Amino acid sequence: MIEKNYQPADIEARMSVVWEDSLAFKAGRPDRRDAVPFTIVIPPPNVTGSLHMGHALNNTLQDILCRFERMRGRDVLWQPGTDHAGIATQMVVERQLMERQQPGRREMGREKFLERVWQWKAESGDTIINQLKRLGASCDWSRERFTMDEGLSKAVVKVFVELHRDGLIYKDKRLVNWDTKLLTAISDLEVQQTEVRGNLWYLRYPIEGKTFNPEDPTTFIVVATTRPETMLGDTGVAVHPEDERYQKLVGKNVILPLVGRKIKIVADEYSDPEKGSGAVKVTPAHDFNDFEVGNRHGLRRISVLDKEGFLDLLDNEDYLKGLPEGASQFAEEFNKVDRFAARKRIVERLESFGFVERIEPHTHMVPHGDRSNSVIEPYLTDQWYVDAKTLAKPAIAAVRSGETSFVPKNWEKTYFEWMENIQPWCISRQLWWGHQIPAWYGPDGRVFVAQTEEEAVSHALGYYVEQEVITAEQGREMALDRNKREGFITRDEDVLDTWFSSALWPFSTLGWPEDAPEVKRYYPTNVLVTGWDIIFFWVARMMMMGLHFMKEAPFSTVYIHRLVRDEKGAKMSKSKGNVIDPLNLIDEYGADALRFALAREAAHTHDIKLSSQLVEINRNFATKLWNACRFAEMNDCVLPEGFEPAKANEPLNRWIAHETAQATREVTEALEAHSFNEAASAMYRFVLNVYCDWYVELAKPALLGADGPLRVETRAMVAWARDEILKLLHPFMPFITEELWEVTAKRDGLLALAPWPLKPSGPTPEQLAMLAAAAGPTDPLISPALVMPIFDHADFADPKAEAEIGWVIDLVTQIRSVRAEMNIPPATLTALVLVGASTETRERAPRWIDVIKRMARLSDISFADRAPDGAVQLLVRGEVAALPLKGVIDVAAESTRLDKEIGKADADIKRAESKLANEKFVANAAEEVVEEEREKREAALARKAKLLEALERLKQAS
Repeated sequence: MIEKNYQPADIEARMSVVWEDSLAFKAGRPDRRDAVPFTIVIPPPNVTGSLHMGHALNNTLQDILCRFERMRGRDVLWQPGTDHAGIATQMVVERQLMERQQPGRREMGREKFLERVWQWKAESGDTIINQLKRLGASCDWSRERFTMDEGLSKAVVKVFVELHRDGLIYKDKRLVNWDTKLLTAISDLEVQQTEVRGNLWYLRYPIEGKTFNPEDPTTFIVVATTRPETMLGDTGVAVHPEDERYQKLVGKNVILPLVGRKIKIVADEYSDPEKGSGAVKVTPAHDFNDFEVGNRHGLRRISVLDKEGFLDLLDNEDYLKGLPEGASQFAEEFNKVDRFAARKRIVERLESFGFVERIEPHTHMVPHGDRSNSVIEPYLTDQWYVDAKTLAKPAIAAVRSGETSFVPKNWEKTYFEWMENIQPWCISRQLWWGHQIPAWYGPDGRVFVAQTEEEAVSHALGYYVEQEVITAEQGREMALDRNKREGFITRDEDVLDTWFSSALWPFSTLGWPEDAPEVKRYYPTNVLVTGWDIIFFWVARMMMMGLHFMKEAPFSTVYIHRLVRDEKGAKMSKSKGNVIDPLNLIDEYGADALRFALAREAAHTHDIKLSSQLVEINRNFATKLWNACRFAEMNDCVLPEGFEPAKANEPLNRWIAHETAQATREVTEALEAHSFNEAASAMYRFVLNVYCDWYVELAKPALLGADGPLRVETRAMVAWARDEILKLLHPFMPFITEELWEVTAKRDGLLALAPWPLKPSGPTPEQLAMLAAAAGPTDPLISPALVMPIFDHADFADPKAEAEIGWVIDLVTQIRSVRAEMNIPPATLTALVLVGASTETRERAPRWIDVIKRMARLSDISFADRAPDGAVQLLVRGEVAALPLKGVIDVAAESTRLDKEIGKADADIKRAESKLANEKFVANAAEEVVEEEREKREAALARKAKLLEALERLKQAS
């Protein structure tokens, strides 16, 4: 028996237990042994994380696909797991130690500290997994993985060693994003660009051989910079090769102010003649663009900052090399001065010598660490790198050939642009938590990369015996006694970037590098669902690693979803205070309401504007479904054994069979195309408008009438359509549909494992050919019998029933629209005249006259050859229906009201168009503000069109 009130919290808790106890989501179930696999790997959330709105959207879309394919008979593996999140996790534990006033990690030592991290992970690391379960994620939780599990760690080491052996991993001195607070390199994804109000300093650099005179422009060249403190590391000045102002100076030297170092003027297209002075200082060790300019012109790299962001001058051989006598005094004075304090003092010194031409206020973007909030420093340091350019070539080819495709397709352009200009990938991090790099160093710094320490020791001892650094006897002793080799060979202390291990996720989670049967069955995966912001960091790297080690792209489709913003279209951020917590929405409205709201808004073309009101609307939809099912139960609507909807006699029942089949086709095709919003919107319309608002209402006379064949058939059809709705809605709203299925459908087995609506007619020849090509002729794991079904709707097509019921619906809808437009009170009944009615209309009208009168608030329905005077005429399916309104409404007053409303709409249109025509507004306003104005204009235009239509109708009644 269905409870009177819909209570999401009670249902969700109960259904979660039912699914878990029944192993409903387990891949490789015995009943799916011969089924075609369908695999999705979850983008592993950070083990430190909690569910945010991006997670809610991403996992809702994945779950929709998994539940959809599971119902279509596929052997679904939705692979769950979490990422160890190097920096984030280490920070959490270090903060915990500090708050508890316990020894820090360095006092504790690496081994003890890592024990504490694992302890924290065991206690708190499952938070987000439990939250994903609350959302309804149908992962195979028995296969949950962690990027530092023993098996995954083994895969990481194997990949590192093999790539190093092939020359695709190497050590190099390059610029990295350096966090001076955390003292580690970080990835671009961990860098946030923050708008900062600063200055642009125009500095005079004296030309060699000329006596510097601040009043004589021929004695110096002006460079503009936002970072005067890095000028100490300048090794060149760049001008554009076509800039006539500087052509005669190219190749000459300038004298670096304060330092006295001679640096060369070079011609390089990086310099923009339209910006600043047209000349830029080149500091290869402190700017990524300057690094490339320096490489092109062979300029020295001089790093003048240490790891903590202080000037490093006094013992810096690179800095001191080539300086004139007396320059070391400056180095002494400024050594170990903080970079920002140094900036102020250096500018003061430059001003005192006349080297500052002018200072302009300048707003620009400055990189900050997303966790430390420290200004990120481009820092020259030795790090481990992957030759991403070589690995990217097959990954580019896979997308160009269609082996992997992006949805929407426009993201392929973004992918290509980045991959074709890819830089070496820095994979080392100066942390303790993570996969420690499998490299060991000998006494002379020589590196030995191996899968185990014993293997590295063996290689090292063999090498040093051969080089006669140690004797063969010493080598044998060291091999046998760890104490005797203490300090002879030491392991690299750095760990790998977390993106390195997550790049292996599609195959390491299946058991690779072992010869696990799951690798053969579930790799490659089918779909990857992710956000656009990690195309470069994760998608591209999975493509590179998958193709290199598995010789196949890791997924055939990459679905890129948009961002979830607040209701005004602004990006959510803690600083703005507009972050919406999905768990709060689940608590208030239920997980199904949140999921359906996200799915309905998940369009390819725009970001999602989310509000609690939007979720409430979808909770109300769930309540409507609940009440419709309860109404069916109260009227004894039960599906008889062997009921065949195609054999229904009543036009209304044949119509709902046709509409249900059509909705099934729309939802199926939309989900196959990953058009989640279209699929969800089709269900919203069908359930609310077709089933609840029309079918159930039109069926009430039969349900409440006398017993007989009509009542029996209608009860069965109400139950059949309800069951089909529950199936179609299940991927979107799993909790409520599973509950209603259990209570009302009274079937054996779970809805989660029920077959998708309507019988399949079998796979197409194209699908069979594709399946055979993918599986191979002798693959015993895949049977073509359960390939995705093609639905046959021919049995449900009934043009005659559609014409009759469609006429009733259109007639009532148009009458209601006119009543609303004309402000006719609900209590006022109006007459209806069917003008020049056809034979079909004269036959069908008597069957529906009572229903039409009740639903359209009519006093009478009659037939006539011509419309009465003062009647509003409606065109319904090619025939005229007239509403005599003379005396019912005040035409003059209503006309005045409509004119006033049209005037308001015109004002709104003009106001919005004025803003949108202002180029400055469009260029400078936030994206969401501009989009809001466009929406206002479109809404006002639509409102005006309706008002004009109403005014035109009103003229008929005058």
